[in-house]
Amino acid sequence: MLADAVPLYPLYALFFADHGMSGAQISALFAIWSVTGLVAEVPSGALSDRFSRRRVLAAGGVLQAAAYALWLLAPGFPGFAAGFVLWGVGTALFSGTVEALVYETLSAAGAADRYAGVRGLVTAAEHGAQVPSAAAATVLVATGGYALVGWVSVGTCLAAAALTCAFPDPPRAGPPDGEADGPGEDLSYWQTLRAGLAEAVGSRAVRGALVAAALVGGVGALEEYFPLIVGQQPAVPLVAVPGLLVLVALAGAAGAALGGRAARLRGGGLAALLFLAGAALLAADHAGAVGLVALGVHFALQQCVQVVTDTRVQERLSGRARATVTSVSALGMEVAALAVVTTWAFGGTHAVAVGLLALAPVLWWLLRNRS
Repeated sequence: MLADAVPLYPLYALFFADHGMSGAQISALFAIWSVTGLVAEVPSGALSDRFSRRRVLAAGGVLQAAAYALWLLAPGFPGFAAGFVLWGVGTALFSGTVEALVYETLSAAGAADRYAGVRGLVTAAEHGAQVPSAAAATVLVATGGYALVGWVSVGTCLAAAALTCAFPDPPRAGPPDGEADGPGEDLSYWQTLRAGLAEAVGSRAVRGALVAAALVGGVGALEEYFPLIVGQQPAVPLVAVPGLLVLVALAGAAGAALGGRAARLRGGGLAALLFLAGAALLAADHAGAVGLVALGVHFALQQCVQVVTDTRVQERLSGRARATVTSVSALGMEVAALAVVTTWAFGGTHAVAVGLLALAPVLWWLLRNRS
């Protein structure tokens, strides 16, 4: 989330290559990042439930700033790997905490029903941030090279962390399931972690929403391949790819922003939107404007459904361990993303599209239980 708004984000792969990293080494760095996120995902959610959410978010920003600083001060595979470990933990601290903080803040104000709309706008802002981030990266790298881009990114992360400290901590819900009454702060870390895991598996409605959000969110991993899908269009010159990718990102932002309206849909309606997203992805391989428009439509619909499934998770939770349970869904999303990456590697865009069409009825089945 924060990464999309810093200038270094669009350039870090090029930064590694410029410092002598081979393709295999860059892939290894990405693997370290992914594994760190997987390992830290649920434990970091429990930290958010046990302590102040805003301080956990601030810590995530500081860790990301430290990762960039380490890359600049110790360029080379060991420094890059250590930086990715820091960034992976920081990303895990954001995951689950943001959703819990937003939902609890709205709930405290008696506006929990507005979560889908707010979450959609937050997601839209994440996609929209890629535009000024790319523009800033272009100007900064031309002015002062990677060093200037990197230190500005460090400052951006630290400024965001400082701003986060000004957020209020909303009141928590009742005690986690299976724990004694009393304020959440009186629970130990391990009690909080166990309570969150118990809520994640103890309710059919919660389990269904968690799996649905994980599967739909995992499809978003296809975004990493958008440059290839667009660049392989025979009529698209290489210099036009970045601009076209911005348009696709803005389509995703528009779809996410409509998540508030789509939140009224039941499982059948969401399944229909997901089916249309799969059909649009099938058409994305067509040459010319048709394929590009189809890719934008797919991304818009997928992002819209993702916002709503994320909302279903928050609506069905009741205990204090909200961030822990949400992190369980995020962990499942990473696993689903690996399945999407593997599917694309063996079958390309069409294989992922067929899987998405098959996922639509599964989504309806997962969301059919509401209590």
